[in-house]
Amino acid sequence: MNDTMVTLVGNAATAVEHRLTTAGVPVARFRLATTVRRYDRTRECWTDGETSFFTVRSWRGLADNVAASVAVGEPLVVQGRLRVREGEQPPERGGQRWFSAEVDAVAIGHDLARGTAAFRRVTRARTDPVPPRHGAPKELPGDGPAPEVPEPFQESSA
Repeated sequence: MNDTMVTLVGNAATAVEHRLTTAGVPVARFRLATTVRRYDRTRECWTDGETSFFTVRSWRGLADNVAASVAVGEPLVVQGRLRVREGEQPPERGGQRWFSAEVDAVAIGHDLARGTAAFRRVTRARTDPVPPRHGAPKELPGDGPAPEVPEPFQESSA
């Protein structure tokens, strides 16, 4: 498969829209604004170039994590498959052709060159049983519920 993979650096331009498909698969969508910065030697300062907007889609666990982690204006790095869509408006709206650049994200993260972040691992319950490997026992010694991890200690102000 010859997918065009891209890496985009920009800011979240819209709020994340998070929903479930009719099949129950989580999907998240938002717009990413990327602006070229160039050094203007005549004025001796950095200037903004044109801004491009991309629709970013993510699926399943990535969609859930994006919805819980990304807000408008936050600096992001997005990696995924580039899709260029085209269409035509209906005649009552002018009938003009349009093009849209979309990215099916594989990875999304905050741009740590412009701030800090705190990572929190998400634990998800398994919904389908994992079949045992050939020749492996159905249960291994020590299997069972995971040990409980205590909450971080917090001093009381009393």
